[in-house]
Amino acid sequence: MKYLLVSDIHGCLPTLERVLQFFDQGKYDMLCILGDILNYGPRNRIPEGIDPKGIVERLNAMKERIIAIRGNCDAEVDQMLLQFPIMADYALVVDNGHRLFLTHGHVYNEQNRPTLAHDIFVYGHTHLWKLEQTDKGDIVCNIGSITFPKGGNEPTFATYEDGQLIIRHLDGSIMKTLSTTPINNHLIL
Repeated sequence: MKYLLVSDIHGCLPTLERVLQFFDQGKYDMLCILGDILNYGPRNRIPEGIDPKGIVERLNAMKERIIAIRGNCDAEVDQMLLQFPIMADYALVVDNGHRLFLTHGHVYNEQNRPTLAHDIFVYGHTHLWKLEQTDKGDIVCNIGSITFPKGGNEPTFATYEDGQLIIRHLDGSIMKTLSTTPINNHLIL
């Protein structure tokens, strides 16, 4: 399957539309949303193009193709509007022998890794993209933010297919790639 991973939308419909255009053009199977969907958060400025109702309409239209988890800015009132589950702290996606642990980053993060076995740890929350192999041989990926990138970074999202994880610019161009191959339950990069 082909997965597109996005985090920290924070209510900005124009940037989400750009990502969804890439999703449609690339014929991705699933959209994985790693939290902070509708609310821009009290520490952020109001984003240009804020349209939570438009995001609800757009995402509900594709609800069968969404895996979503809760971010620190997501609330039960957001779940009442969205027609797909968003309140879990994580999701485990298994694809061709690879176990991807998806989370927002405010509960599970690099300092508080889950005990659930996984090959790839994917999160958002900090708005700083990262794609690295750890000393233990697994992969850590922060997909950044499409709305409020920090640290001088550009807006980013990620894609995953056939063991290849890619961090992408908002226009879809590649920033960094890591490939994995499971051999006897260990990863080779």
